[in-house]
Amino acid sequence: MAHSKNPEAEKILDKEYKVLDKGFVRLVDFMGGDDRIVQSARVSYGEGTKSVREDKRLIAYLLRNEHMSPFEQVVFTFHIKMPIFVARQWVRHRTARMNEISGRYSVMNDDFYVPAPENVRAQSKRNMQGRADEALEPALQQEVIDYLNQDYDFVYSHYQKMIDKDITRELARINLPLSLYTEMYWQMDLRNLLNFIRLRLDWHAQFEIREYAKVLAEMVKAVTPYTWEAFENYSLGGTRLSQEQLEKLKSALGPDHELVKELKL
Repeated sequence: MAHSKNPEAEKILDKEYKVLDKGFVRLVDFMGGDDRIVQSARVSYGEGTKSVREDKRLIAYLLRNEHMSPFEQVVFTFHIKMPIFVARQWVRHRTARMNEISGRYSVMNDDFYVPAPENVRAQSKRNMQGRADEALEPALQQEVIDYLNQDYDFVYSHYQKMIDKDITRELARINLPLSLYTEMYWQMDLRNLLNFIRLRLDWHAQFEIREYAKVLAEMVKAVTPYTWEAFENYSLGGTRLSQEQLEKLKSALGPDHELVKELKL
């Protein structure tokens, strides 16, 4: 199996993509690309046995029909800086390998997430785990931001005083809030990374993690453009229908409709 080469992906290696106010994502390394997926699916011995058009068609077929094991051949490694509350949502995806900075060994920096004023919202009435669409009054937005900054200064000053008095770091850290930034190296294969992106780009996901998912999506697009094109078409831009809904669609269109025949309803 030939080594995958991707000049466009090489251009973004180690490039720091800013996220939120103090966070970032870096693509540290990757293994494989669209060609590796195709090679794995065909169990071939090299490149050039099929045309680009056929390769794209095969990848689309695999994604559409959920034959996902060939996508596990592509692996990404990222360096990510994010608020701890985002990291706790992140690690719900247990199919990755990760190593996070430890407050037991390191003195944590004075880096806390402060939302932009337009992202300070009231509780949504239709999404009980999210924010309302309507903006708040600027004065109230600023009041919330002031609360956050005052609390950060107060808590971190006590943390620093405990460190200065040589209190063990594993205790000194315990009152630091979830808004503190953490860093991790995070590795995941493409199959599970696509699932992560699909879930974390959804409008139900918290705004902050969606911002990270957007950057990951751009990096996946650079490394595996054919896969991303098919993923956008069949997953992000597509939908699933129940058997009952399919029957209604077939009944409404009629058995001779082109779409009914194409989908073999």
